[in-house]
Amino acid sequence: MAKRAKPKAKPAVPSRRPVLVPRHRATHRPAEALDLLRCERFLQHEARLLDEGKFDDWLALFTPDGCYWVPSQPDQDNPHDTVSLIYDDRRLLETRVRRLASPRIYSQEPRSRTSRIISNVSIEDGDNNRCTVRSKLLMVEYRREAQRLFAGTAFHRLVQTDGLILIASKRVDLLNCDAPLDGIVVPF
Repeated sequence: MAKRAKPKAKPAVPSRRPVLVPRHRATHRPAEALDLLRCERFLQHEARLLDEGKFDDWLALFTPDGCYWVPSQPDQDNPHDTVSLIYDDRRLLETRVRRLASPRIYSQEPRSRTSRIISNVSIEDGDNNRCTVRSKLLMVEYRREAQRLFAGTAFHRLVQTDGLILIASKRVDLLNCDAPLDGIVVPF
């Protein structure tokens, strides 16, 4: 029995469709506007980092000139006329994070476990690249068989740089800011 020869392949016919080749690659996409949904997701991300103890990642959310402020009086209008519970510029924020990362931090032996709830998020003012976001905050801290509740209003001044959202300033107005408070170590 003789083998049959395989038919030869037909030469490929060039397609008449044009080949779309990008002229250049974009180096970065246009930034999305700072809308309510993006801001709310950012605040939830920040809360998660704090709850998981990822303080270096939390610090990376701040601008180089960012600050973090917790007033000691209701309606305190600036951190310079009155002592604050916390008033950290970038340098002090770095020191706070370094202390929290240290295994020798006595005030965190054993470490606090926290859970934060962020709600009622609204944009107070701003434009596509910067805005002030107001939210309600509830933080539960558990340490040494005791549980503490902190509630208040947070004001984040957010800026967008190269598509990234960063914190230019964060202010937390605790509901009981003028009450005696035992050692606040973990950021709100």
